[in-house]
Amino acid sequence: MTTATGTYTPRPGAAPLPRMIAAQAALETRMLLRNGEQLLLTVVIPTLLLVLFSSVDIVDTGSGKAVDFLAPGILALAVMSTAFTGQAIATGFERRYGVLKRLASSPLPRWGLMAAKTASVLVTEILQVILLTAIAFALGWSPHGNPLAVLLLLVLGTAAFSGLGLLMAGTLKAEATLAAANLVFLLLLVGGGVIVPLDRFGSTGQEILGLLPISALSDGLRDVLQHGAGTPWHDLGILAVWAVAGLGAAGRFFRWE
Repeated sequence: MTTATGTYTPRPGAAPLPRMIAAQAALETRMLLRNGEQLLLTVVIPTLLLVLFSSVDIVDTGSGKAVDFLAPGILALAVMSTAFTGQAIATGFERRYGVLKRLASSPLPRWGLMAAKTASVLVTEILQVILLTAIAFALGWSPHGNPLAVLLLLVLGTAAFSGLGLLMAGTLKAEATLAAANLVFLLLLVGGGVIVPLDRFGSTGQEILGLLPISALSDGLRDVLQHGAGTPWHDLGILAVWAVAGLGAAGRFFRWE
């Protein structure tokens, strides 16, 4: 009895680009969800703030239910925590340990790696929005407005914060990125209209703080979801400017080593 021996021709080469990006995005998402510090920043803190300030009368949020004012701001905070703070810290330490340098020499192009990181951010944000929305509904939230306007705000907010986070991670040392990203998170949490209304800072302060991306995102979401307004073009314009400036600067000044 004879056995036929087949001839196999190796076909070495990189996988298709979409498959490489999807695989890297899945890896980035798993790493983020397994990181306890990242979960604290992206899930636990926004959830605690939403529940605490909606249940206890600590800050005067104006007429109506507190959760109606707080939920849009907490959604904006969730976007910032993932797209800016979390991504800046993680990417900064990947750069310090040489991970980005090694990945840059792989078949996955550098723009593909950034696309995978962005996809990971979007997946995490979807999970955040689902969780926070469910909690807000349980607390009596009554949202209004156009879902497409909300989606556009979230996408532009993600682009703005992602560009700023990558710019910080690609230009500062990892330790400096860690300190600066957390400091910015705390400052914008207090002065970005997330929990404390901007009108509490006076007219001048309100005008200045209103130009920040977190203020534009939280105010835009609040206009749509709380007041049922149409498309908030002013806030979208601010976010678009931050997105173009941040992503453009990150693309130009990001250092891989």
